[in-house]
Amino acid sequence: MNKSLTKYLLSLLLFGSNGIIASGIALHSSEIVLFRTFFGAASLLILLFASNRHALAGVARKEIAMLAISGAALGISWLFLFEAYTLVGVGIASLAYYCGPVIVMVLSPLLFGEKLTSARVIGFCAVLAGAVLVVYTNVSCLLNPLGLMLGLGSACMYAVMIIFSRRAPSITGLANSAIQMSASFVVVGIYSLAQIIGGMHFELPHDSSSIVGIVILGLLNTGLGCYWYFSSIAKLPVQQVAVLGYIEPLSAVVLSVLLLGETMTPAKALGALLIVGGAAASELLHKPAQATTHIGE
Repeated sequence: MNKSLTKYLLSLLLFGSNGIIASGIALHSSEIVLFRTFFGAASLLILLFASNRHALAGVARKEIAMLAISGAALGISWLFLFEAYTLVGVGIASLAYYCGPVIVMVLSPLLFGEKLTSARVIGFCAVLAGAVLVVYTNVSCLLNPLGLMLGLGSACMYAVMIIFSRRAPSITGLANSAIQMSASFVVVGIYSLAQIIGGMHFELPHDSSSIVGIVILGLLNTGLGCYWYFSSIAKLPVQQVAVLGYIEPLSAVVLSVLLLGETMTPAKALGALLIVGGAAASELLHKPAQATTHIGE
């Protein structure tokens, strides 16, 4: 397993705990997103300037712009997703959000010249079916159309984030992550400011559990997690990113069973097997000779 793939998988495991941590934070969804992007951006910028303040010297402005667009798309995606959670529930919002990798997979031959091999397609179908079983909740209630639209909007922004992230091949590591997370914070900050001007009451975390949760979510899950994530996805085939990305909902379910005592239902167990089996089949059966040419090569 190469270094980029290892960092990508570790980031997905961290992201899988986001919901558990956020559930203990007594703030509105947009406030949680604002604080997580602030702490994430601040930590990455501090590390970048402490380790190599000249990392962006001579870098093409076009590539910086591509990463800024990618980061902005991520911030918008989080705003859409967290609001969708409140309108249609975590399960339905997550199902809509996980259409994002589908969009990326479909567009990969067109945008990146990556061939849709049978192993990738079969593995992807398996993990997608597994994700449906893992995050499925009771849908007998009336669904809020706005919530569904926001969930699908978050999926589209996920695709935009992946596509533009790959258009800056010369910016890697901390510099890549710092630019994208800073752009996310700016977008979320503008949205929050507009909400305040519009009359929305803005709250700061006041209880100890919320403060600890915000710090962990911002510094560890967002700062470190996004460093691993953004420094790896540009070096991996987008189809591999799309297929393995479904490990995130799997890790969320496993952590909820281990830490929150939730029941592992037969449907969730089957979904977990499909995700693991589909991802493994996609990697083991995929022929390296059919791998793709990355942007910039």
